[in-house]
Amino acid sequence: MFVDEVDIHVAAGNGGRGCLAFRREKFVPRGGPSGGDGGHGGSVFVVASPHTNTLINYRFHPEFTANRGEHGQGSNCTGHSGENLELAVPIGTLVYEKTDDPGEPLRLLADLATENQRVLVARGGRGGRGNAHFATSTNRAPRRVEPGEAGEEKDLRLELRLLADVGLVGFPNAGKSTLIARVSAARPKIADYPFTTLTPNLGVVRLGDDRSFVLADVPGLIEGAHRGLGLGQQFLRHLERTKVLIHLVDVTASTGRDAGVDLDTVRRELQLFDTNLAAKPQIVAANKVDAGDATQIESLARRAADLGLPFFQVSGATGAGVPELLEAAWQRLAAHQSAA
Repeated sequence: MFVDEVDIHVAAGNGGRGCLAFRREKFVPRGGPSGGDGGHGGSVFVVASPHTNTLINYRFHPEFTANRGEHGQGSNCTGHSGENLELAVPIGTLVYEKTDDPGEPLRLLADLATENQRVLVARGGRGGRGNAHFATSTNRAPRRVEPGEAGEEKDLRLELRLLADVGLVGFPNAGKSTLIARVSAARPKIADYPFTTLTPNLGVVRLGDDRSFVLADVPGLIEGAHRGLGLGQQFLRHLERTKVLIHLVDVTASTGRDAGVDLDTVRRELQLFDTNLAAKPQIVAANKVDAGDATQIESLARRAADLGLPFFQVSGATGAGVPELLEAAWQRLAAHQSAA
């Protein structure tokens, strides 16, 4: 199961209580206070791990508590500090803190975009001081100690954003899964009905000469996707980190739609969801040209030319035109990285 958004509750450990004790040793009739400090409570960290790619572990286990610190002991012995708790999440996870006010926006704590990146989300409580700390020249037998501080508690939201260089977008059944299966080792479900893809897929495309990039295939978009229709709003955010977008458009007559209008619809949904997403470098690819309709291909080519976008004719099923499309994606990706 692919889970890319969860709400969890984390609680850091409480600090241990300071100890009230006095030395009682032979030949030391007035040994004085010897109460040790309490240990610090364990903190909670969120860590980006390359060994996980979904947040499913947190859907059914949303409560996490770090160990508390042990209480101080006599003979000036400090209690053990609680062990820190580390929560492993996929690389590309955003960590938000929820507030008590439902109308207030979430506060971003961290964007875990690099491997082993670590962020403190709940700090453990400080251990209390024992009575040995409070001895003075006028109070040689203090009976004062400090309780341990409470650890922080927070409600968090974890949201996964896939880390991909190039994203495939288009209507359902446009052939995105077929294309990513041809150019990479990814094996998404492929079938002849809409919304075959219910979760994003990632594949590594290798062009030779040590050139490669990560390609993302997200579920098909329909009109109104930015409002949550279909699967759009749930997965559009996975395109936010991509650097180049490939519009894959079905140019067969079986769709009953105009290919140029399909392109405009998807571009409009991207614009309405996030203007930065719509501003990314884009490529238009007429897919299924092995069974394509000449009128549809012409309409799409004309619309791409009007928008000033590169246009390619490909077939994910036969592989025709695919190498040229991938090379163009690489060139635009390299140009984007050079400009960054």
